[in-house]
Amino acid sequence: MAELKTKKTTLSVDDFLNKIEDEQKRKDCFTILKMLKDVTKEEPKMWGSAIIGFGDVHLKYESGRELDWFKTGFSPRKANITLYISGSIESHVELLKKLGKHKTSKGCLYINKLEEVDTKVLKQIMKEGLEKKITK
Repeated sequence: MAELKTKKTTLSVDDFLNKIEDEQKRKDCFTILKMLKDVTKEEPKMWGSAIIGFGDVHLKYESGRELDWFKTGFSPRKANITLYISGSIESHVELLKKLGKHKTSKGCLYINKLEEVDTKVLKQIMKEGLEKKITK
């Protein structure tokens, strides 16, 4: 079985975020960092070179595959900010209706700018995601 390439590192979260060229995206990411610290009560860690994760979880897939991962996190991508929400994004349907401009995939929430979403709703989605059992 192939080994997971994205692993927890000792790289600096602040150094990584400070290298974001777009000033608004950098500010948004520092705000998201604070929100996730408040929600998780955990310190952020870099996963690979571009993901900021909070907490640790050992996942077991139905296929038998196992891996160590983070409970929740985010990554400032070129096109948007990707938020990795614990559990299934589909379980947040009502909150997502109130969130504002966003896109989703199975476990990710994509936003362009914090000013385009309701940050109180976003924080609630983060909290509820952590309360749900993580399954794959």
